[in-house]
Amino acid sequence: MTVVTPHPDPVAPAPGVRPAPAGRRRTSLPGRDLLGVVPFFAFIVLFLAIPTLVVVIGAFTGDSGGFTLDNLSAVGTSYILEAFGRSILLSAVTALVGAVLGGLLAYALVTAKPDGLLRRVVTSAAGVLAQFGGVTLAFAFLATIGLSGFVTVFLRDHLGVDIYSQGVWLFEMPGLLLVYTYFQVPLMVIVFLPALDGIRPQWREAAESLGGTTWQYWRMVAMPLLAPPFLGATLLLFANAFSAYATAAALVSQGSPIIPLQIRGALTSEVILGQQNLGKAMALGMIVVVALVMWLYAVLQRRSSRWLG
Repeated sequence: MTVVTPHPDPVAPAPGVRPAPAGRRRTSLPGRDLLGVVPFFAFIVLFLAIPTLVVVIGAFTGDSGGFTLDNLSAVGTSYILEAFGRSILLSAVTALVGAVLGGLLAYALVTAKPDGLLRRVVTSAAGVLAQFGGVTLAFAFLATIGLSGFVTVFLRDHLGVDIYSQGVWLFEMPGLLLVYTYFQVPLMVIVFLPALDGIRPQWREAAESLGGTTWQYWRMVAMPLLAPPFLGATLLLFANAFSAYATAAALVSQGSPIIPLQIRGALTSEVILGQQNLGKAMALGMIVVVALVMWLYAVLQRRSSRWLG
């Protein structure tokens, strides 16, 4: 006796759905998924890779077009080394002050309601103020605490306080320290806030259930976890201040106390005779410093993302 096994019926298509023709399969073009990032890579090549290559080549190119190390040797002169030192000092001080103040503000936001009005307003303001730099920021400080700023005039006329009795410090290093700290604090809030959000409340509850105090929780749990992202954010603030140019250029009209202004002078009207590529050599030094800082930042970010992810 032969048993015939019935062939299963094909699955009927859903109502309103036309079945695909037999033998036709949907295929995707090779590299189609990468088309969306082509504008980004084009932007990186045009405005980062090519300028960096021009700087590197120019730093080792002499006036006659041949290879030379004279440009790098000229970077070792005293006034250029002093400008590098002032830039590093300016960046380090504003990064530390901005990291501490911004970290405290970010912690205050974490303790508030996640969807509360305070957090939304402060984070929105931090996002705007972190990008509020350049000539606009310099003008804001000039209009506020400049020689004829409304705060300066009010203090002098109504309280008898002259904030410039010891000299016009706004146009010197103290003024740069104040202005740079202004945009470092909101940047720290933006960068450090996700790390604070990664600290889970269950960890504190577990520490308290084991008899741990608040200080023990912060010293043995929270601080070791937050140290890498805090240091990474501080390095990011350092790189941000070290590479800033427009604000200092708008405030400092005479002299070049920091290295970006030295590069401006070398590329415009104060080019030393026989060393036209000195500005590119100084820019190469800045690239090396920023690259080292950002490498350390990437290392710390990988470590913190592994712990807080």
